Amino acid sequence: MSRPLTILMDEHRIIEQALGSLETCAIEVEGGLALERAVVRDYAGFLKGFADAWHHGKEEDILFRRMVERGFSAEAGPVAVMLHEHRQGRELVGRIAAVGAGEGPVAAEERASFLAASRGFVPLLRQHIQKEDNILYPMSTRVLTPEEFEKMLADFEAFERAAGAVGTRDRLSAVAEKLVAAFRPDEARMAAGAVGSCGSRG
Repeated sequence: MSRPLTILMDEHRIIEQALGSLETCAIEVEGGLALERAVVRDYAGFLKGFADAWHHGKEEDILFRRMVERGFSAEAGPVAVMLHEHRQGRELVGRIAAVGAGEGPVAAEERASFLAASRGFVPLLRQHIQKEDNILYPMSTRVLTPEEFEKMLADFEAFERAAGAVGTRDRLSAVAEKLVAAFRPDEARMAAGAVGSCGSRG
């Protein structure tokens, strides 16, 4: 596996842990736990800052763009599906972020919005990751040359320098670690979610 794809897959593993944590948080809130805005802000901050801007940004601006240059369509087919799912995810994370941005105690309708958005987002991104790991990334190795992947690595480094201050990845990873420690992912649920997405792989 080329180094750029390894980087993206390593980021997937961090995102999956955060998804498992969000799933646990939503289940506990459904069970009666009070929803705290600071916790919601942390989830939204990680998902917007790391999963979307840092990770999806590299995919869209670098990997997907190269695949389109090599003949993949941005309007139909696998790259188009990934782009569509990125947009779906942004809409759901936006609803989570709106709850975190509110003031005072979380109202009943905000709690309901957080739960609905979380229930939609976790399986969406979990299955999205499986499709990228098992379908799209392997496809890219069939159309892109080793030299293109080598150039892509330099592009990743330039993207990350432009995306934020030094230490951005570590700071966002630390947010994920804090959330994972507070709301432990359930490994059985995570495994079941991955298995549930197998039908999307073929």
